[in-house]
Amino acid sequence: MNSLVVFFVGRVTEVSNRTRIEESDLAMVGNQRHHTPHRPRSKTLIFTLLLFSISLLVILYTFSSSSRPSISNPNKSDRTETSFVASLEQFLIHKAPKLSIRDDTVHGESDDDDLKKLDEKVFERENRLLIEDPVYPIGFPVKVYVYEMPKKFTFDLLWLFRNTYKETSNATSNGSPVHRLIEQHSVDYWLWADLISPESERRLKSVVRVHQQHEADFFYVPFFTTISFFLLEKQQCKAFYREALKWVTDQPAWKRSEGRDHIFPIHHPWSFKTVRKFVKNAIWLLPDMDSTGNWYKPGQVSLEKDLILPYVPNVDRCDDKCLSESAPKRTTLLFFRGRLKRNAGGKIRAKLGAELSGVKDVIITEGTSGEGGKLAAQGGMRRSLFCLCPAGDTPSSARLFDAIVSGCIPVIVSDELELPFEGILDYKKVAVIVSSSDAIQPGWLVNHLRSFIPSQVKKFQSSLAQYSRHFVYSSPAQPLGPEDLTWRMIAGKLVNIKLHTRRSLRVVKGSRSICRCDCWRPNSTTAANSLSPVLS
Repeated sequence: MNSLVVFFVGRVTEVSNRTRIEESDLAMVGNQRHHTPHRPRSKTLIFTLLLFSISLLVILYTFSSSSRPSISNPNKSDRTETSFVASLEQFLIHKAPKLSIRDDTVHGESDDDDLKKLDEKVFERENRLLIEDPVYPIGFPVKVYVYEMPKKFTFDLLWLFRNTYKETSNATSNGSPVHRLIEQHSVDYWLWADLISPESERRLKSVVRVHQQHEADFFYVPFFTTISFFLLEKQQCKAFYREALKWVTDQPAWKRSEGRDHIFPIHHPWSFKTVRKFVKNAIWLLPDMDSTGNWYKPGQVSLEKDLILPYVPNVDRCDDKCLSESAPKRTTLLFFRGRLKRNAGGKIRAKLGAELSGVKDVIITEGTSGEGGKLAAQGGMRRSLFCLCPAGDTPSSARLFDAIVSGCIPVIVSDELELPFEGILDYKKVAVIVSSSDAIQPGWLVNHLRSFIPSQVKKFQSSLAQYSRHFVYSSPAQPLGPEDLTWRMIAGKLVNIKLHTRRSLRVVKGSRSICRCDCWRPNSTTAANSLSPVLS
C-alpha cells in the first residue's frame, strides 16, 4: 500500500511539474508566434491546484494509515502473553540479551561505611520529599530497586527450566508434575520480568524501578526459589540457598533495615525453607499463611508483614465470548476434579467426597494437574455453575483461581484461608464461603447451593467476569492485573516498615525486643495436638 501511494504521489508530482514546464513553453512560443493559441493561465492554475490537493490528501491518508495498528500484521510488542512457557521463551530469546542493567548493587560484602553513606542519602531524600511532596510517604508510584544478582540465581535458573520443560517426567510424591507446579508458583518470574522491562514497554503506573538504592522504597530479590527447590539436588539446593542468603544479607540496604523493606518471592510452601528464619523480617510473597504450623513456623509470617498472591491458574481464562457461549451449557450444579486424599486441613476433601458422591447434578472425580487433567478440569468448570474449592495440604489451592477465571462460582471450604488482595477485593461478591462443619453435614451443601435463585447466580457470574482479570498474570503486566494489585497492596506497608527500620537503628541493642503483634493461632481441628508443646 505504501509503495503504491509513493508511486501515485510521484506520478502526480511528475504531471504537475510537466504542466508547469508546458505552461512555460507555451508562454515562450506565444511571445515568438503571437498567432499561436495557448491554454489560458487560469485553467492551468486550477488544474495545478487540483493535482496539488489530490497529492496532499494522499499524503495525509498515508500518515493516518501508518499511525493505525495493522490488523493483519499486529505489532508483537502490543500482544499480551499469559502463558508462562511462551512468555519465558520470548523473554530469554529476545528480551534478555538486550537488557542492560546500570545500578549501584554492591558486588561483595559491604562495610559500615557503605551502610552509613546509604543512610545519609536516604535521610536527605526523605527529608526533601517530606517538604516537597504533600502525600509523602504514601504516594504512588512505589519505587522499587531490583538487585542485580549473579546470573546463576536468575537467568541460569530460568534457562534450566526452559531446557528441561519438555524432557522431564519428574513428579512430586503426590504425583503432581514438577514443571507444572513451578508454573503455578511462577509469581517471581512475572513480577521480575515486568520490573526489568524498558519503561517504554511497561504499562503499570503503580510501580517504577529505580537504579540507586537510596531512592528505593522497597528492594526486590530476584531469586527463583521454587525452580531451584524442584530442579536442583537436595544438598545442592541447600548450599545454593545459603549462598543466595549471604549475597543478599551482605547488601548495605539489608543491613540498614534488617530486611524489612526487602521482598522475597517464597510462593511455594516448600521453597527456601532451610534459611527462612534468617529472612523473617522481610516481606514474603506467599500463597497463604497456613496457620497449621506445617509449612511456616510461628512468628515467621503475618498479614501485617507479608503478602498473599494468587496462584497462576492451571486453565485458560474464559473471556466474554466464552462466558456468553458457556452460559446455557452450565448444567452441572457443583464440580470438583482433583485429589481427594490430602493432609492437614485438606482432610476435609475426603469427607466432602464421601458426602457428595452420587448426588444428582454433582461431579466429584479424582485427577491430576497434567495436560490431560487441565483439559478435563477446564471443560468441567465451564459446564458448571459452582466449583468446589476445599483446602489442600495448605489452606489454599490453585483450584480457586481456576474457578474464577472459568466463570464458575467458587464454593470455598477452607476455614484457615487467607485470600489475595483482600484489602482491595471483596470475595463475597464472587464466591460462596461456607464453614467446614456446615459443608460436611448430610445434604447441607447441595441444599444451600440450590437455594440461590437465578438472579443471585447471575449476579455472582457478572462479578466473576469483572474480577477474573485480577488473577491473570501476563507480559506485559496489565493495569488491575495481579502484578498491579501486588504493588498497590505493598504500598500500604511502607509507613510501618519505615517506623520499624528507624526504631531499630536507634534502640539500644539488647535493651528490649521490638514491639510487634503476631496474631497467630493454630488450626484447632487439625493441629492442636502437634503444636500444644510449642504454645505452652
